[in-house]
Amino acid sequence: MKIAALQMVSTPDLARNLEAAGRLIAQAADAGAALAALPEYFCLLGRRDTDKLALAEVPGQGPIQQFLSDAACRHGLWIVGGTLPMAVPGRPDQVRNTCLVFGPEGQEQARYDKIHLFAFDNGREQYDEARVLERGDEPVVFTAAGHRVGLSVCYDLRFPELYRALAFAPGQPSCDLMCVPSAFTYTTGQAHWELLLRARAVENQCYVIAPAQGGTHENGRRTWGHSMIVGPWGEVLACRDEGEGVVLAQMDAARLAQVRQQLPALEHRRL
Repeated sequence: MKIAALQMVSTPDLARNLEAAGRLIAQAADAGAALAALPEYFCLLGRRDTDKLALAEVPGQGPIQQFLSDAACRHGLWIVGGTLPMAVPGRPDQVRNTCLVFGPEGQEQARYDKIHLFAFDNGREQYDEARVLERGDEPVVFTAAGHRVGLSVCYDLRFPELYRALAFAPGQPSCDLMCVPSAFTYTTGQAHWELLLRARAVENQCYVIAPAQGGTHENGRRTWGHSMIVGPWGEVLACRDEGEGVVLAQMDAARLAQVRQQLPALEHRRL
């Protein structure tokens, strides 16, 4: 199965972001991708944290969800929809940072609400997602074209226990692919992004797809980019440093089986 990580440099304007996402999805489909993944906050990187509140959608309704559904159906592929703001009942001051998955017929197949909320302060940059976001609490795995796919978002990447929970869901086979739509800051991405992605692939012997925001945004923020696809031996199969674009690689079931047979670490797990 060919998979595509879509890198964006999202703006404070929803319409422009959806147009860019649509263009990238079409490019991925034309290149033969069966699954395309958008980055975190693909629909909006606002000037203030609270800007996302105005775009909050409820399940099954709203222009962002409709866009993702229509794009999946139009191109006949799986779309991991980065993240969008989903309303929290009774809490107009908060949203959930939600990743929705749509199947090739345009129907929603999975929803994951980001569990770990980013906070960072080095004296020059300051972030605290909990000011606007309510965290989720459930790991989510779905099946696409016979492959089990685990969902995570950005800061989740620093918490390996989440990926173990995804990989070892009770009564289910291991995940073949982990998705990590992200908007890593330049500072943290430069230090840790590739290191963490490759570690998650190695320890779970799976593919990792990590579509990211990548560039200098209109709000002044600079994101690290380096959207990449990593193989189950930890090798970087494809990467784009900065700027809008499509990162493609082939997921190979035979390669997964080979890695797991040669080094049966998943079978050796005891804790």
